[in-house]
Amino acid sequence: MVWIQNLIETARGTFEVFTKGTGEPICVTHLYSAFNDKGNSFANPFTKHYSVYLVNLRGAGNSEESKSPHDLSMMESIKDLEAIREACQFEKWTFAGHSTGGMLGLVYALQAPESLTKMIIGGAAASKEYMHHPASIYCTKNPNNKRLLEIFSLLNNPSTPVDIKRTVGREWTEMSIYRPENYQQYFNVPNSGSVVPERLNYYSYSELPTYDLTSNLSTITVPTFVYCGLHDAQCPHIFSEQIANAIPNASLITFNESNHMPFTEEPDKFAVLVENTKP
Repeated sequence: MVWIQNLIETARGTFEVFTKGTGEPICVTHLYSAFNDKGNSFANPFTKHYSVYLVNLRGAGNSEESKSPHDLSMMESIKDLEAIREACQFEKWTFAGHSTGGMLGLVYALQAPESLTKMIIGGAAASKEYMHHPASIYCTKNPNNKRLLEIFSLLNNPSTPVDIKRTVGREWTEMSIYRPENYQQYFNVPNSGSVVPERLNYYSYSELPTYDLTSNLSTITVPTFVYCGLHDAQCPHIFSEQIANAIPNASLITFNESNHMPFTEEPDKFAVLVENTKP
């Protein structure tokens, strides 16, 4: 079964959504990625137990364009997801998000808990503090940070040759997997999730400087599964611990042999996690 493209008409515009699987509906998305009919390595495991709705947010893929930069915010993204849910006539659905997708999930649980049956989030943080933790490659104190900034400069430069972009993109990914020597094994399957620069830039420069949900986590009532790789070099494990400890009745699943991508690095264990979340 392949991923099927859908253009869903909503009260807030048209959104591109790829669907696969059967069962209870689950919304999967990422704050600044664009998906296509190749699916996504994070979303794939859910198709065994759920009807997966892999959403291109505003400005991603063939979804509605933004009319102002604020349209790319987390709050507006939640409104768009709610419009998609309503257009699909779902009373509720599950939400699953990885990394900044997980951060979006936290906002969703705070803003529209009545729309969610549960959420599964991982490799995330509840505040901007992960950027200042020495274990994060985004921190200036991290030994990989200087090279990472060079990589970003090359990726953002339109004149950088495609083969160079591909090489440095792989280098960035290798910083985010526990066993970089397994890169070929991990990434030899169809996948999508390309970066949408406008969405990434809005997050980085407009939202991240003030992003802090820590004082609100205890008010979340949505059943929550939190997961994280023990060696996560983007959002270190301690930030997933913080989320799981603060949300009432949340559970934390740790992947001891993973960095930022447990669904790729420990797929069998991740499949068990997904199965344990099913209705």
